[in-house]
Amino acid sequence: MNLFARRAVLMCAGCAALLSGCTTDSARPSVPPGPTVTSTVAPDPAAQLAERYRQSGGEEDVYGIQRSSGPDGVPLLTVWTHNPDQDAEIFDHLKGSIAGYLEREEGLSLRRGYLMDVFGPEGALQHRLDARS
Repeated sequence: MNLFARRAVLMCAGCAALLSGCTTDSARPSVPPGPTVTSTVAPDPAAQLAERYRQSGGEEDVYGIQRSSGPDGVPLLTVWTHNPDQDAEIFDHLKGSIAGYLEREEGLSLRRGYLMDVFGPEGALQHRLDARS
C-alpha cells in the first residue's frame, strides 16, 4: 500500500473513532449510562428523605431522594421533582442544595464525589451528573 493509501485508511479510522465517541485511553465515561425514565412515584424511603430535606429548607418541588451505591461505592443519588424546568442554573442550585443537605444533615460522605440523576414530573430524566473526584 502506498503512502497516500495508508494515510487515507488512518484518517478514515480516526474519523470513525471520533464519530463513534470512542477513545484510545481507558478513562471512564464522564457520565455512566443509566435509566432515562422512572416511575413518577418515589419509593417510601426516598419520599421520607425528601420530606426531611424540605423541612430543613430544601426545594419544595423535590418529593423523592434515594441514596444508593454507585460504581466503586460512590453515592448514587436519584431525585424526583415536580419542577418541569430543565434550566442548568436551577439544576446547579438543586444539586448544591441536595448534596449539602445530605452531607451536613444525613452524614453522607461526598469526599470521592457522587452521581446524581434528576427525574421530572413525568418520570423522564432531566439531568445526569457525574461529580466523582
